[in-house]
Amino acid sequence: MLYWLLKYVILGPLLRLIFRPQVEGLHHVPATGPVILASNHLSFSDSIFTPLIVPRKVTFVAKAEYFTGKGIKGALTKMFFTGTGTIPVDRSGGQAARAALDTQLKVLRAGGIAGIYPEGTRSPDGRLYRGKTGVARLALESGAPVVPVVMLNLDRIQPPGTLLPRVERVRIRFGPPLDFSRYAGLAGDRFVERAVTDEIMYELMELSGREYVDVYAQKLKNPPAAPAAPVAA
Repeated sequence: MLYWLLKYVILGPLLRLIFRPQVEGLHHVPATGPVILASNHLSFSDSIFTPLIVPRKVTFVAKAEYFTGKGIKGALTKMFFTGTGTIPVDRSGGQAARAALDTQLKVLRAGGIAGIYPEGTRSPDGRLYRGKTGVARLALESGAPVVPVVMLNLDRIQPPGTLLPRVERVRIRFGPPLDFSRYAGLAGDRFVERAVTDEIMYELMELSGREYVDVYAQKLKNPPAAPAAPVAA
């Protein structure tokens, strides 16, 4: 009920009026059946506009901290993510990545749409970074097609660390579905999963026109500590 109210009565109409989304290729999203939406990740607002634009319900997973914040901001954040169908996942343990995939697999096996950011984190500078193979594992285990989708200007509308977005027309582009049925039964093969992931990232690069960097974005956000200088004798 809350999802329906936010998308079609309260939040959806308001955001459409203010940001006037310009959408290309939405017809590539199948009307029925399991689908994986694989997106670049430029801004917190990515998880707002993708579910808003797609006619069907899109389920993302998000860190559990978004559901446990305090005060008015915490309550509003929890209401938003709950209302848009986002599922909390505890990312503190070693099995967190597997838990997130299992959650998304349940969505796909029920015939729904699973949204995923293959880069695993927001881009620190707008460029496209190396994808993690979780998206490939999800595609191979579910057999669902992968529809690439790119946010074209949300890093300018709401840069990381910005609380309120600037008012500007949001631009989103969807690409044709990618079929990986030729790799059926090969989930768990790391070479196949890397090939599938790289193909998805290539499509995101082509759709977005963004520069691709073959390193994980998380490494730029959390660089290794410099070795300690030797102590003079």
